[in-house]
Amino acid sequence: ADITAEYERGANEARRMAKLFACTAAILKSRSPSCGPTEVYDGTFTHTVVQRPGTTAELLAKNGLTVIDETQIAQLLD
Repeated sequence: ADITAEYERGANEARRMAKLFACTAAILKSRSPSCGPTEVYDGTFTHTVVQRPGTTAELLAKNGLTVIDETQIAQLLD
C-alpha cells in the first residue's frame, strides 16, 4: 500500500513541532524511510538502501534544521 500521505503528514507535524520549540537540529533514525538523512531503505523489505533523504529528514533540512542520524551525534556536539 502507498503510505506517502501518512509520511508527509508525519513530516509536516515534525516540522511544526520543530518550529514551535525553535529547534535548530534533529537527530533521526538512520536509513528510516522517513528519517534517514542521506540514505533510506526502499520499502521492499529486502534491505535495499537507496541514496536519498527520508521524507521528514528532507523537509526539516529544507526548513533550515541540521539533520543527522544517531551515528553522527558527536558531529553535532562539535
